[in-house]
Amino acid sequence: MSDFPQLPAGFRFGTSTAAYQIEGAATEGGRGPSIWDTFAAQEGRILDGSSGEVACDHYHRFEEDVALMKRLGTKDYRLSLSWSRIQPTGRGPANEEGLAFYDRLIDTLVENGIAPMVTLYHWDLPQALEDDGGWLNRETVDCFAAYAAIVAERFADRVAHWIPINEPNVASFLGYAVGTHAPGRTLLFDSLWVSHHMLLGHGRAIIELRRHGATSVGCANNHAPVWPASDDDADVGASKLFDALWNGMFLEPMLLGRYPADLMPLLDGLPETGDMATIRQPLDFYGVNYYNPMKVAAAAEDAEMPFVFRDVLGYPITDRGWPVVPDALREWLIMFRARYRAALPPIVITESGAAYNVEPDESGVVDDQLRIDYLDAHIRAVATAIERGVDVRGYFCWSLMDNFEWAEGLTQRYGLVHVDFETLVRTPKKSFEWYSSVIAAQQPVESA
Repeated sequence: MSDFPQLPAGFRFGTSTAAYQIEGAATEGGRGPSIWDTFAAQEGRILDGSSGEVACDHYHRFEEDVALMKRLGTKDYRLSLSWSRIQPTGRGPANEEGLAFYDRLIDTLVENGIAPMVTLYHWDLPQALEDDGGWLNRETVDCFAAYAAIVAERFADRVAHWIPINEPNVASFLGYAVGTHAPGRTLLFDSLWVSHHMLLGHGRAIIELRRHGATSVGCANNHAPVWPASDDDADVGASKLFDALWNGMFLEPMLLGRYPADLMPLLDGLPETGDMATIRQPLDFYGVNYYNPMKVAAAAEDAEMPFVFRDVLGYPITDRGWPVVPDALREWLIMFRARYRAALPPIVITESGAAYNVEPDESGVVDDQLRIDYLDAHIRAVATAIERGVDVRGYFCWSLMDNFEWAEGLTQRYGLVHVDFETLVRTPKKSFEWYSSVIAAQQPVESA
């Protein structure tokens, strides 16, 4: 009996990254500025004042990074494309230098037996589109569909799986509702226009991807169990409203072609005729990004928003301060299947991981046992959900390597590989070797 978590035959173990968080080369190869370049340049926006200008310099070091993936033994890698590297202003003809970079990266992955899972949009909107209203402007949906057509025509012959938009809830709420992410707007409930346009972009992009030969298309939605802070009716009501906003607002349109009934008073005038049918495109897999549950209480009557967040106590926390609750992932997956059954395609955990900021010791060893414990517990939670009848096909660890962690800058380390942000030297951590052993343990052993 192996000491490693055991998953069904064919289960896929991968790693995930995002373009702005690792590529660097922000002004090279014809790349135009994105909202994250602009946001990071504003004083006080990023915790340590850093940016993705260099990040991990993956643009120049991708061959080294693919070699690390091969050493890891993974057969799957989730990456994102930089829209402004391919279309510097988000419109018009493609930038050949940008396409050529992704040609080289995708070819190198395929040559090494690694299947690319490509995300079209991981939050880095071309700044020129934001100048025209960004995702508040419905024309951005048309631009996104045209971008999807460009990349699908170029790469669909080699890309195994596609995801249009990563975490539209995080992108719309943190970017446009409360302003802690780019572009830094504080529109509160008016940000629901952004959410709707991102969902519409998801649907339009799928249509273009399939038109140009994509055979496996899914999503990557951030989901979190939402727990009421108490049994008080006000707290329960606030938690239900937030659950509808964070979870239901995105999964119900994708799976059922409708918005949650509890949100309809907030969505008056949003969907145009045909929008919901466009959003509800058939999915080959449903991607779940999971990190932790959230606890919600009712806010004071004069508060701008009707809910407030409370700490989830009684559990270990990561160096990011997030609670470690693997059972919540198991419970959420089981609930998800029970609630949506026939509408639910196979599930893939498209992100899951934790920040532990361990540095190399005097021998160069990065002993991140807490990350091993986190991954082991969450993979076992997935295995238990599968035993209970949930069809989960893969688990993608966030992240392959330490990177620029958005508003937290370079202060939070999620990687299986340590990156020295001064020298850019990569050092596989103990969690890298552990994950490699997990992957190897799942491979069928050929008889002599």
